[in-house]
Amino acid sequence: MAAIAGSKRTGNRVDDNRRSPRHGVEEPAHVSFNGVSLGCLVVNLSEEGAALEVEQAAYIPQRFRLVTSSGVRECRLVWIKQTRIGVMFEI
Repeated sequence: MAAIAGSKRTGNRVDDNRRSPRHGVEEPAHVSFNGVSLGCLVVNLSEEGAALEVEQAAYIPQRFRLVTSSGVRECRLVWIKQTRIGVMFEI
């Protein structure tokens, strides 16, 4: 199988070219917006963003706050794949 252009193949996985590596975590958190708070699970995390497991991805707005035990981050929704969403942290 050929590797995707611009990526490196390591074992059975294709490594993408993120600027900051993501680290696997399993941390309960909340997505907060307009007075609503929805539970979620942070599944991976980097300096620039995260992947979250949510029950109803369709209810997540384009911008929201991610509330974790380590603090609050302003986020922008980047992608949705079933019950997993990718977010970028706003500065």
